Amino acid sequence: MPTVLVALLLCALPYESPAPLIYTPGVGWTYERIGKEGKWTRTRAKEQLAVAEKAFEEGDFNTARKAAAYTVKRWPLSDYAPEALFLEGRCLEEKGQYERAFEHYQELVEKYPKFDKYEDVLKRQYKIANEFLDGRWFKLWGYVPLSPSMDKTVEMYKSLIEAGPFSEVAPEAQMKIGEAREKKKKFKESVKAHEKAANRYHDRPEIAAEALFGAGLAYQKQAKTAEYDQGAAGKAIDTFTDFIALYPEHEKVEEAQDLIDSLRTEQARGAFKTARYYEKRKKWRSALIYYNDVLVKDATSSYATEAKAKIENLKLIVEELDRIDEEFSQDRSDEE
Repeated sequence: MPTVLVALLLCALPYESPAPLIYTPGVGWTYERIGKEGKWTRTRAKEQLAVAEKAFEEGDFNTARKAAAYTVKRWPLSDYAPEALFLEGRCLEEKGQYERAFEHYQELVEKYPKFDKYEDVLKRQYKIANEFLDGRWFKLWGYVPLSPSMDKTVEMYKSLIEAGPFSEVAPEAQMKIGEAREKKKKFKESVKAHEKAANRYHDRPEIAAEALFGAGLAYQKQAKTAEYDQGAAGKAIDTFTDFIALYPEHEKVEEAQDLIDSLRTEQARGAFKTARYYEKRKKWRSALIYYNDVLVKDATSSYATEAKAKIENLKLIVEELDRIDEEFSQDRSDEE
């Protein structure tokens, strides 16, 4: 009871908050310094936007954001609303609230597709998405750190591509989707993302070439998972071969050829290992098949030299087995 009385007494005493809490439609609750309440509001859209722009130039991003948001809320159909929404996104970027900035930019491109800075908006979205691709943490309510998320990052890229499929940043964004999938070891999805970029932007050779090369890399990384994915290795070789044939002058042709060579060597190693497995179990014919496959995969590898020697010995064994089988069959035929 005494505590309640003390609280009531304190409430009754005259007290002036150093930062009153003010609610503004379209802006929300904000803190205002004494004597500054409502000083950032105007009665005309043009003047309201001017307040926001001046505050932004002065580095007062809180006031700039409030003034810009108020412009959009009060005059959504005016010529100044798109610029105000763009400025609001800029303020959120400056305050490090990148997710919210991205969302404001997305709202801008959806509501005002004829905005004269449309391409600039998409570039800013692309830059923000790249931040999250590089590991920036997403935040709950814009403040509480959660963790990086490649799935959310992919959705960012997808939304800006949908808004401007043939914009300057869209092809790069499509390939970044592949990169994000690779980070989660979703190599098949990465391949699809790169192939989509190569097909959609086939009329832009520099993009199509990078996309096709990226698809080959995704296959190559998939091939290296687990023991060794021979199917993925074959697809990687085919993709790099197509890349070299289609873009023989590209600066990455030599790298593609080196990757093909290493993939073939790895395929030869896999065949050699399988041949050894059958040989140890005296499955001579199966061992011979896989030792021959070593030469097919990569006749110049170190495995090929040993495989050739093995083949010569196994041929003698198999020939002898065939001779014995033939004699046995002949004997049975004579008995009958």
